[in-house]
Amino acid sequence: MSAARRRRETLLQPVGPETVLAIADRDATFGGELPGDGDRDALADATQDLLDRAAKLQQALFAESRQALLVVLQARDAGGKDGTIRKVFGALNPVALQVASFKAPTAEELAHDFLWRAHRAVPPRGHVGVFNRSHYEDVIVVRVHRIVPPSVWSQRYDQINDFERMLTENGVTLLKLFLHISRAEQLRRLEARIEDRTKHWKVAQGDWDDRARWPEFTRAYADAITKCSRPWAPWYVVPADDKQVRNHLVADLLVATLEGMKPRYPKAEVSALERSGQHGS
Repeated sequence: MSAARRRRETLLQPVGPETVLAIADRDATFGGELPGDGDRDALADATQDLLDRAAKLQQALFAESRQALLVVLQARDAGGKDGTIRKVFGALNPVALQVASFKAPTAEELAHDFLWRAHRAVPPRGHVGVFNRSHYEDVIVVRVHRIVPPSVWSQRYDQINDFERMLTENGVTLLKLFLHISRAEQLRRLEARIEDRTKHWKVAQGDWDDRARWPEFTRAYADAITKCSRPWAPWYVVPADDKQVRNHLVADLLVATLEGMKPRYPKAEVSALERSGQHGS
């Protein structure tokens, strides 16, 4: 529903529900045309223009306070979720920005249905919300690590679609982004973290264990994306090996989505605009 309201073409197209999605290493590099025709400075300027536009649209969204935007970020380990939040969404007004990071569920969260913690973190009207990982962990990680049986996780695709449709019908627009890096780029980034003492905290044994399950995670991501990319909540695969290109692609989608939401500044009460002699000139 929300996706249909977008007013212009974006550099990336949404994944169709019947798409056969390979998520191959070659897809981690963007093959289309970018502003600047290879000039990095020109691309940086174009990205900044998009971020300035996004900030203005966010201000109108906040003033209007009638709808919200939820951006879902998924990626493999070292896929660039934190960097995307910092470089792209960091350009927005923090007063109306809400970021939720989903780690392993707590005991309280496990005592509820798998969507409970996601629903609690949905941004209020007037805000932009970003999920760093999300409810999709419950059809990806739990599947690969066999935490729950197929009879459980296989039902969750429909439950997620119903949940996201309910959100859109209640004024929340969804933009779902899979930041796709190649296997070679992931290795380079993980090794760079080992070499940088300030980033040792970002490296865990689980990163290497999951890397060994690369094909299994690829199938899980592909199924989650194709089964849950719907007109009202589309998925986009963002080539993310090049961080600067990734940021531009995400900024482009962010602006297009906000434009499609058409936020409008509300009109002030006439009495509030009239100057009264008792309040001075």
